[in-house]
Amino acid sequence: MARRGGTEAFPDLGAHCDDPDCNQLDFLPFVCDGCGNTFCAEHRTYKAHGCANEGRTVVVCEACGAAIERIPGQDDEQAVLAAHARSRQCDPARKHKPRCPVRRCKETLTFSNTSQCKRCGQKVCLKHRFAADHDCAATARTAAGAAAARRAGQCGRDAMKKDGSGGLIPRIRNIKIC
Repeated sequence: MARRGGTEAFPDLGAHCDDPDCNQLDFLPFVCDGCGNTFCAEHRTYKAHGCANEGRTVVVCEACGAAIERIPGQDDEQAVLAAHARSRQCDPARKHKPRCPVRRCKETLTFSNTSQCKRCGQKVCLKHRFAADHDCAATARTAAGAAAARRAGQCGRDAMKKDGSGGLIPRIRNIKIC
């Protein structure tokens, strides 16, 4: 086991590397999860300190994204994945996290960066929280309604042109303000 190191002011700070040839005092030591010994940055890998668990590897499941530890005697990756699928721990829904629906936006929607549009109810990232930024369906309907009104001649500017009153009632138009 690593001997405690440190300085005179901080005797519990750091530890000596457990590699027999090193014995370096390291203030940010690494603890090997295979053998439990403490090592410096140079000897922290399994190969560097000759750990008994040097052959530990994992296989990543394509369906759910989980990392499955491969048993040392088992070399077949497909057998490990098949056992994972049979164990009912494989949940494909875990891998697919919700994303912002705006075109070309790849932001993953989380609790802290999700905003729901009050007009269309769509969940978008914070960059696209305004209606103009995410092509809001409600804004499109409003714009389509305004375009239809203009085509029908119900626009305020068209009314001013037709009667020349500027859209005001004749009584109000003739009031003199001092």
